[in-house]
Amino acid sequence: MALSLADIRGLFETYGALAYSGEPVTQLEHALQSGALAEEEGASEELTAAAFLHDLGHLLNRQGETPTERGIDDLHQYYALPFLRPVLPDSVLEPIRLHVDAKRYLCAVDAAYFGCLSADSVRSLELQGGIFNADEARDFAARPHAEDAVRLRRWDDLAKVTGKPTPDLDHYLQLVERVMQRRV
Repeated sequence: MALSLADIRGLFETYGALAYSGEPVTQLEHALQSGALAEEEGASEELTAAAFLHDLGHLLNRQGETPTERGIDDLHQYYALPFLRPVLPDSVLEPIRLHVDAKRYLCAVDAAYFGCLSADSVRSLELQGGIFNADEARDFAARPHAEDAVRLRRWDDLAKVTGKPTPDLDHYLQLVERVMQRRV
């Protein structure tokens, strides 16, 4: 079953006020900040849609607050894909799917990156398979959409600022709608 724009709105309106696992923002604030960071960098509408939607899996597969503290990897990077695949292109879906592996990659290739991760991101890193070795990092970098996934990951890490002004939900839903219309 495909998620419609109304379904996505409903998920954010119903569950967007939930805390973003161990961070000082809600799920909706995190999504809006991620989208805003993408726009500020001049990302395409497709990559901005990916930034806005990248954690939608948390809203579909709710595991309670901070599941990593209970040793749970909710596989959120995969969870929303079957619902979004009928309506969005790979240029949106692949950065979403790869944003967790992008964290594993960045830890392998950027010596300072690991030290910037929040406590929850460190816990989830271990549950998600840990830091890539050199071969895994090379393989990841060669994948289509890997560069976009790394950009998305960096926005993901920065989108945790209490009270940061952003465009509203309607702004990003309209952007997602435009991307959906181009997919048809």
